Amino acid sequence: MGASLTIPDGDLCLVVGRTGTGKSTLLGAINGLVPHFSGSHLAGDVRVNGRSTRTHRPRDLAEVVGHVGQNPLAGFVTDLVEDEVAYGMEQLGIDPRAMRKRVEETLDIMGIADLRRRALTELSGGQQQRVAIASVLAAQPRVVVLDEPTSALDPTAAQDVLSAITTLVHEVGLTVVLAEHRLERVMHVADSVLWLPGDGSVEYGDAGEILARADVVPPLSALARRLGWQEVPRSVRDARRRAQREGVSVAPAASSLEADGLGGAEVARVQGLQVSHGQVRAVDDVSLSLRAGTITAVMGRNGAGKSSLLWAVQGAIDSAGVIDVQGEDPRRVGPGRARELVSLVPQDAADLLYLPTVAQECAQADAETGSASGTTAAILAELGSDLDPDRHPRDLSEGQRLCLVLAIQLAAHPALVLLDEPTRGLDYAMKEQLCRILTRIAASGSCVLVSTHDVEFAASATDRTIVMADGEVVADGPTRQVCTSSPTFSPQVSKVFHPSDVLTVDELVVLPAGPATSPSGVPAGA
Repeated sequence: MGASLTIPDGDLCLVVGRTGTGKSTLLGAINGLVPHFSGSHLAGDVRVNGRSTRTHRPRDLAEVVGHVGQNPLAGFVTDLVEDEVAYGMEQLGIDPRAMRKRVEETLDIMGIADLRRRALTELSGGQQQRVAIASVLAAQPRVVVLDEPTSALDPTAAQDVLSAITTLVHEVGLTVVLAEHRLERVMHVADSVLWLPGDGSVEYGDAGEILARADVVPPLSALARRLGWQEVPRSVRDARRRAQREGVSVAPAASSLEADGLGGAEVARVQGLQVSHGQVRAVDDVSLSLRAGTITAVMGRNGAGKSSLLWAVQGAIDSAGVIDVQGEDPRRVGPGRARELVSLVPQDAADLLYLPTVAQECAQADAETGSASGTTAAILAELGSDLDPDRHPRDLSEGQRLCLVLAIQLAAHPALVLLDEPTRGLDYAMKEQLCRILTRIAASGSCVLVSTHDVEFAASATDRTIVMADGEVVADGPTRQVCTSSPTFSPQVSKVFHPSDVLTVDELVVLPAGPATSPSGVPAGA
């Protein structure tokens, strides 16, 4: 099937669809990476600012189209932040005086001026993502293509980045085509939505209308379907106002996800843990107790020390302090035993993939862990990822690679499972499946520790939430208590019906309609 559509100048178009439906391929076609780089066959024509991608290679479109891929680190060509922001302009031959001015403006717009002389490899995933976006915006193209630009950003940073991009759309006339799985972050700024159902067709139109029937269901879409609304509200404010007008009243359903009294024996203990990267103290005197049967989220802004904490607990980086997992220190045992104690799924799942096919990766995991043949493949199937065994892992989407690595790590049946931003690249259905998988892992007696910026996932999957800032733990308690008390980490449904403690649509109990009231019970207009 083919697709025909026109995205108006100065629009922000949101591209949605399940994992593997072709969103990244569509974005690549806009700047000529498809077919000139990918080697794909392109039928039809794609025109950007009057230029055909058939006759103009990516380098010929560089001044017109800027592209930020899913993996920012893979696109960097310099060593320092400031140099990376300037590099694209250097290739376009922009006057050095203009370049200096643009570098300063872009560093300020993206909030990364304090990182200007930092090495790119030393930045957190979220910081790298902001640098990648800055390097494209500095060249001032007419069109910017962004592939999951907020996937590694904390909620506040994501809001800041989207605010900067939206300002450029509204005030400068920048055209943005943006693919994102966390639609709750971006749907309120979209002028239009382009939905890829997965059968080769494309549906393009108003955000509220498309999302009402799309197979990707963000929280506000789920709420609209739960309440019988024909059109999806695009923001928390719109949903709150409609609920108020219609007198919608809710009560939270009983939930089993409470931290108090939950969990079995202690699986891991961390006491006085410290991690330093040069002069930066990434983890500062952190002490935690992790119990069997629990799923704990670690949240906080980019650079707060979440990833450093996970890598230290696994024993992969130098650290000071006590790490005790079932009576053993992962830093002082062999690799095989360490994997049985602690397994880590890193932010960039591709780092753990090195064989030429999916089948070989699964077989190797079975062999290394002493598991029965087919164990890893079965776990992969449970994750809902139907992968061709003969495909090369590098040809998979980010979400598909993440599922493969998660299956590989779970093959060892570790006592403590660590996941660093596991929902990057996953659609809502796959996140629900991941939630069920983690619940089963915890029910089997293991302990799960998840570093995430995905507020909605944390609300639905975890029973305890730890918030970090500047390497320290600043909040630790039941997820319901920590998330609903924070405007930053509160899920959308909780915001709509504030001050209730409801976390997800599944918990909603809709009460009989009465006089129109605000969600807090105050008569509308009072």
